[in-house]
Amino acid sequence: MFRKATAAATALIVLAAGAVSAETFEVQMLNKGSDGERMVFEPAFIQAQPGDTIKFIPTDKSHNAESLLEMMPEGAEAFKGRINEEIEVTLDVEGLYGIQCKPHFAMGMVMTVAVGDVQSADDFIQGRVPPKAKERFEAQLENL
Repeated sequence: MFRKATAAATALIVLAAGAVSAETFEVQMLNKGSDGERMVFEPAFIQAQPGDTIKFIPTDKSHNAESLLEMMPEGAEAFKGRINEEIEVTLDVEGLYGIQCKPHFAMGMVMTVAVGDVQSADDFIQGRVPPKAKERFEAQLENL
């Protein structure tokens, strides 16, 4: 009986340690960033680990955060936040995630999240990507 109780307690400690190590990143959705750029996520690049959470905060009005289906790891769950509403997303699948503000995508309001040990960005920028968004994605990928 004592061994079962000890094994159960050990399992709970291991699970709790995993939950404690997960991090939450806050991302502001802004009309103007600290560098003067217009229509930005700040920060625009995050290096996360599987199980980490990204909290998107609509600091300025008229923004949302949603995944770009062509720019996310296979098996990852897509998400779509509503305009002017906070959304929290836990990313469990390793790889690169492209995120947009739908109303301001053409203005380049995008960000990149790298989950896990991502070494390469081959074929990340796919599909129809407006020039300003492509330029910002390329700059963000320099963080890898």
